[in-house]
Amino acid sequence: MSEKRKTAVVALGGNAISNPDQRETIHTQFAQTRRSMSGILSVIQAGYDVVITHGNGPQVGYELIRVEAARGQAPEQPLGVLVASTEGWMGYMIEQSLMNRFKDDHIEKSVVSLVSQVLVSKDDPSLENPTKFVGSTYPEYEAYRLAEERGWTVKKDRGRGGLRRVVGSPEPLDILNADAIRFLLDSGYVVIAVGGGGVPTYKDENGHLEGVDAVIDKDRASAVLGNRIGADDLLILTAVEKVALNYGRADQVDLDRMTVSEAKDYHAIGHFQAGSMGPKVQAAIQFLEKGGKRVIITDLDHVAEAIAGKGGTTIVPD
Repeated sequence: MSEKRKTAVVALGGNAISNPDQRETIHTQFAQTRRSMSGILSVIQAGYDVVITHGNGPQVGYELIRVEAARGQAPEQPLGVLVASTEGWMGYMIEQSLMNRFKDDHIEKSVVSLVSQVLVSKDDPSLENPTKFVGSTYPEYEAYRLAEERGWTVKKDRGRGGLRRVVGSPEPLDILNADAIRFLLDSGYVVIAVGGGGVPTYKDENGHLEGVDAVIDKDRASAVLGNRIGADDLLILTAVEKVALNYGRADQVDLDRMTVSEAKDYHAIGHFQAGSMGPKVQAAIQFLEKGGKRVIITDLDHVAEAIAGKGGTTIVPD
């Protein structure tokens, strides 16, 4: 009887696809994606069955800009549809890049990408009090005009110097194609799914699925997916090698390892910011409290070392 293989969910951060130091084009995104495949390969070579998830923040922002530019000339697409759209073409980009890498390295492995619907509650508080910035920055007079015309909520984005649309970021409750993902893993595929956190979907009074204009945090969705498919490890790949206390200060301390209780304590006293490391640590806690065995947070260049316990930050159950 063959030994059960380990399963890992690998959540690619925005830097895996978008390089902030370059002018963004589809060519630069493909180039950055190809460079990111070495990290994925390290996980596969360590003996894992792998599901790849990814962010889509910049990309869905570009789609919103295109919708605005084409207003009156092409049918308008709501945010939920744009999330599905980016999940599709970004999945294609990752799938092609990984297939080419497999060919170059003589690895017999198949890859498939799926558009994933993610269940949320229609009564999630974030839908009533949205805070997630999307799309372009507008002067104040234009932002309020658009809010009036289109039913948007707009808020000042201090990092951009103007007002932007904000949408809800509801809690992911379930991954609706998780059983299919598990089947494909068991059949030998590398699966790309839950891109951009997946398409937010709720059930109406008849139990029918409906999309909602919102965005889901991809690390939180990755944790839910990991628990649903019985994954052993969750790898969150971001822009820094290790989680740190007092990040960016002279007394910064990089963490090699922490338990769930330690992570909770550090988070409670404000070490992990809401817009950066906070959601990642929260996702790690959620994954481990619901049955996961290990979470690794690191950057693309240290994946192999982190899996071996020689790099990154490892978080484990108490």
